[in-house]
Amino acid sequence: MSSKDVLSNELRRLVENRMESTLKGIEDTLQQILANQEMLLEDLKMSIKSLEKSFNLLSQKWSLEILYTLFLRNVMGFNGLKKILGVNSRTLSNKLRSLEKHWYIERTVDQGPPLRVEYSLTNRGRNTVLLALPLLYYSSS
Repeated sequence: MSSKDVLSNELRRLVENRMESTLKGIEDTLQQILANQEMLLEDLKMSIKSLEKSFNLLSQKWSLEILYTLFLRNVMGFNGLKKILGVNSRTLSNKLRSLEKHWYIERTVDQGPPLRVEYSLTNRGRNTVLLALPLLYYSSS
């Protein structure tokens, strides 16, 4: 096994251990909350229903790709995103508008000249990317 493979395996092991610890902490917290208060079936239904909009948006094609690209690049313009993702302008414009509307990304306009529009993650967008990583990792294993 090459030193690159050993490093890759070690990094994977460290990430998996950290994710396992984080997931255990989340589970313990939720169990404590549930143990300290009774949740009626109707309350549970409403809580789950309130997540629907976010899940629908994030599960649509290009949404997570846009968020991950901005996570890795910090700030990007429209054409840079379009080039990296290989998406058409109309689709990208619609997705960016929707992600901004739901506070996952921020749109900044520099009047220029030339006029320049840049996109970056909000705290909500950054946290969503970080929380989605374990889900994507485990679902692809």
